[in-house]
Amino acid sequence: MSHETIGVEERMSPLKAFPLGLQHFLSMFGATVLVPMLMGFSPSISVMSSGIGTALYLLVTKGKIPSYLGPSFSFIGPIVMASAAAGAAGIGSAIVCAGLIFIACALLIRRIGTAWIDRLIPPIVMASIILVIGCGLSATAVKEAFLTDGAVSSWPALVVAFVSLGTVIACTCFGKKVLCTIPVLAGAVVAYALSCCFGMVDFSAVEQAAWLGLPDISLPSFNWQAIVLVSPIALVVVIEHIGHLFVIGEMTGHNYNSILWRSVLGDGLATTVAGFLGAPPATTFAENIGVMSVTRVYSTQVFWYAAAAAFLVGGFCPKIGALVGTIPDPVIGGISIVIFGLIACNAFKMLVDHQIDLTNGRNVAIMSGPVILGIGMATMNVGIPVGDYSIPGLAIAALLGIALNAILPRDEIE
Repeated sequence: MSHETIGVEERMSPLKAFPLGLQHFLSMFGATVLVPMLMGFSPSISVMSSGIGTALYLLVTKGKIPSYLGPSFSFIGPIVMASAAAGAAGIGSAIVCAGLIFIACALLIRRIGTAWIDRLIPPIVMASIILVIGCGLSATAVKEAFLTDGAVSSWPALVVAFVSLGTVIACTCFGKKVLCTIPVLAGAVVAYALSCCFGMVDFSAVEQAAWLGLPDISLPSFNWQAIVLVSPIALVVVIEHIGHLFVIGEMTGHNYNSILWRSVLGDGLATTVAGFLGAPPATTFAENIGVMSVTRVYSTQVFWYAAAAAFLVGGFCPKIGALVGTIPDPVIGGISIVIFGLIACNAFKMLVDHQIDLTNGRNVAIMSGPVILGIGMATMNVGIPVGDYSIPGLAIAALLGIALNAILPRDEIE
């Protein structure tokens, strides 16, 4: 069935916009809680910070780019390494500096323009990056859907994962009116209800949590060791950020090159604020980009609702935060399979729209190596060590694609 597309600047009634914002909130919640737990930060502060960061991003971009900002996975390794010596407060200073690097990159982009982007990253390279973003997350979705502590989950968990997946697909293909615009939320609700019937949900944390509470903010303290180890990763995340913006532009039909600097600036401000609050650094979230692919709802109005929900739940309502935290992994995993797959499909759409000839040896060389390398590294969760750092697969794939495009001759090599 053909779904109505809601454009970036279109507005809806609050009754229609609220559930759309709620499904974006649910889509980002798992990763927004997981990342700070791995880094040693407060999950609730991370959720609240993601809401503040998203609001800042929407303000800086003047509501022209639909995107949600959550904690970045790329910083996990350096932050874990640095936290033993620097502590959470010291890490905060490194995150603030990472935000300042983002801001510096944004000002540089504004100064020298964006014409270089089309020359440096043509559609064939963009498509490769988008494909790595979607397929590189496949292992994450499958692990959440089908594995528990590294082993195949019990049959109730598997059933829940398939029901979650099936509900999203059914609502996307056959849903009418409201259902076709909130397939992710519908999938979460149906699968969560089934999880409760199977006894998979533990409500003890919800019973113990208070209805109202104040956020436990942790202010940063200056630490050179943490700054040197953590903040340069911002340069890698800038590349990831640009890749995500390509995906959004391809979906919405907008060319965001002219305001790319605003997008990077918004990310930088969100990361800087996160450092002052005691939260992980921010980045645009692929999970929420996937939700837009499913729903074809691109209105930035929806992200204001998602940001408000994150701010209130993470900062001031521990009980609701605890309730959302009871959603089992198979529910999120089943949904994520569709979401991440649709991100990857945008790469093929770009190849078709730009009439990329994959019988051309140069195009095949530019795309094949980076795609397999990037997806393989991402799914195996490995990076290229550079001193104390580890460069993730997406960044390596992007750099390799850019390099091949620059050095290979324009004429096809037989």
